[in-house]
Amino acid sequence: MARYRDLALALAAMAAAPLAAQAPADPGPATVQPENDDNLQLQDFASVVVINELRRQGELGGKLFGAAGGDPAMNGLSTYLAFFVSAGDGWRIFRIGDFLSYHIVSEAPGRVLLRVRESTMNAEGVIGSRTRGIALRWTAGAEGAAPASVSLTPVP
Repeated sequence: MARYRDLALALAAMAAAPLAAQAPADPGPATVQPENDDNLQLQDFASVVVINELRRQGELGGKLFGAAGGDPAMNGLSTYLAFFVSAGDGWRIFRIGDFLSYHIVSEAPGRVLLRVRESTMNAEGVIGSRTRGIALRWTAGAEGAAPASVSLTPVP
């Protein structure tokens, strides 16, 4: 959580600085070319369509996020739970599943209850949808480190 606070403070300081101190005078129109640096993984970043910061996990933090992919008519939101490990190691990411959408019903330390809407297909190939619950549970590692695993339990 401290990293979010530090980032927020830096952004607030930049916003409070006089505009002239932030950038030189307007140089006029500019042309921007598409990014093509594969090391930036921008294609993966661009597919993220929803992010929910977990706020009741103490220093562990965490977030749920969904990336668009596959067939949007059949569970096109790949959903993940992520915990920050370190600047060198990045995030520990757990795949939760593919849904049409998800909603956080409740959150407490070490757990999140989700309500997900997902596509179904019957034997005749007719697509429908259903809503169900999933309880996510984990235990933080030593000294608040990211968990080694997450359990997923269906709930009515």
